[in-house]
Amino acid sequence: MRKPAFAVAAALVFVTIGASAQPPAPQPFPTTNGPSTAPPSRQQPPPPASASPARSQAQPPATTAPNGQPDQNADLAAKLGVPVYPSAQLLGSYDAGRGQTFYLFGSTAAFNDLVAYYKSVLKQGGHMVFDAPATYSFEVGKFDEDTMAFPPGVTIKDFQSEPTGGYPNPKPGGQPAVFPSVIQIVTAPAPAPAPPAGR
Repeated sequence: MRKPAFAVAAALVFVTIGASAQPPAPQPFPTTNGPSTAPPSRQQPPPPASASPARSQAQPPATTAPNGQPDQNADLAAKLGVPVYPSAQLLGSYDAGRGQTFYLFGSTAAFNDLVAYYKSVLKQGGHMVFDAPATYSFEVGKFDEDTMAFPPGVTIKDFQSEPTGGYPNPKPGGQPAVFPSVIQIVTAPAPAPAPPAGR
């Protein structure tokens, strides 16, 4: 029985070494709470797909978008534990380290409309991080520097003031060609599994 246990331990060491050799995770938007870059980490393997991130106290939004269309992001919001603006398009996700993930969403909604929406659904004021380009941030959980790389939260950035007039759609031929605003959601790490009950 020792051989399988040794093989599993060796595999975990290999995964850990391979993960630490990767470049630091990108940080799409600056934050004022927490480190400015991802700290070097000895990452654990990602949690199984069935594990869900810790839920914030915010409730997902209604299942109808502001324009009356069905909310395509309701299932994703339930998975993330953070509301996703109903008509926003998922642009990609990135490993933030320590079991956290950055999710980027493009939106055709104006920056001020997105800020008002998140103030309403998160029931908090948030704060302006930068005036130009306008960047607004909401915290959706407590930051624990021992277990997290970044504070869980929602950050909105106005890309209309950029020279391109918006954030380019990364999907070839995707519509719209540019997004005036981008929403970044940083998840909390998945909760640690409960220890087995004693007999």
